[in-house]
Amino acid sequence: MSEASIQKAAILMLALGQNEAAEVLKYLEQHEVEKLGSAMSAMKSVSTEDLEHVLHDFHHDSIKQTLFGIDSENYIRHVLTKALGEDRGNNLVNRIMVTDDISGIERLKLMESKAIADLISQEHPQIIATIMVHLEPMQASKVLIELPENIRAEVLLRITKMDAAQPIALNELNDVLSQLLIGNEVRKLKPIDGIRSTASIINFLENDIESGLLSKLNEIDSEIAKKIKDRLFKFDDIVKLENEDIQIILRFIKPEALIIALKGSSEELKEKIFTNMTKRAADIFREDFEAKAPVKLQDIDKQQKDILQLIRRLDDEGQINLRHDGEIYFV
Repeated sequence: MSEASIQKAAILMLALGQNEAAEVLKYLEQHEVEKLGSAMSAMKSVSTEDLEHVLHDFHHDSIKQTLFGIDSENYIRHVLTKALGEDRGNNLVNRIMVTDDISGIERLKLMESKAIADLISQEHPQIIATIMVHLEPMQASKVLIELPENIRAEVLLRITKMDAAQPIALNELNDVLSQLLIGNEVRKLKPIDGIRSTASIINFLENDIESGLLSKLNEIDSEIAKKIKDRLFKFDDIVKLENEDIQIILRFIKPEALIIALKGSSEELKEKIFTNMTKRAADIFREDFEAKAPVKLQDIDKQQKDILQLIRRLDDEGQINLRHDGEIYFV
């Protein structure tokens, strides 16, 4: 077994967890266990990208083996959701559990954001916009900040005006990527809410980049800029959520992270948060909040963005409902 194979196997074992990994190790020779154990113990951290690549390769290798049979999809889904969590795991498995004849857009979703930006940055803004709207909002936001600054607003503006996938643009994209990406099938057209897609992407940007882009969009088209701002879900908008939803959200946030995030929030939101804690928890939290030393704005921004991402995940999973007076907020 090569060094690279051992490293990939070690990542897979760590992803499986203690019980499942132990079951696998039972079937290995002593020298294999020693090599694998040594690699696992030396592994301090694994990036999400490396983990996804290993799981993706594991899937393609496993379906060639008759040992796994026709139920390999359920096994892969279990591995992915255990390693990445229910939401991200299912999202990834839905992307990789397809035939080899998948479109260039689907292939792009498995690439790192900078690589995508490098690949498409010289294309027409309409093609870039068409690509961006088919990526997950978080990935799209990362691609956006890797693009040249002078085309970011133009790309977002084109996304706002989309109402359906553009088959011509998709075909052009596949022609451009023909040497890198396999397949040129255009998927069935689906409705696109351009304003919603743009707001979702912007919500994952850092505050200074977000402000700059919104200002630029306002210069180009003030009406569209207003529509986007109306659809953005800001941290202080949490105050508009139902108490039951806030209580669910609080279960998933570490107190230290919440303290930092609230340092930059309104008094109204702070009181709303306190009222959704038990009296004892609220008293302790207030003391810790007041005792907390001054925090950098960038740290506040990061914690608020992380919490907004959590809120979106909980909404996607149906655990909370992002509605207020009949209006839906998209995080």
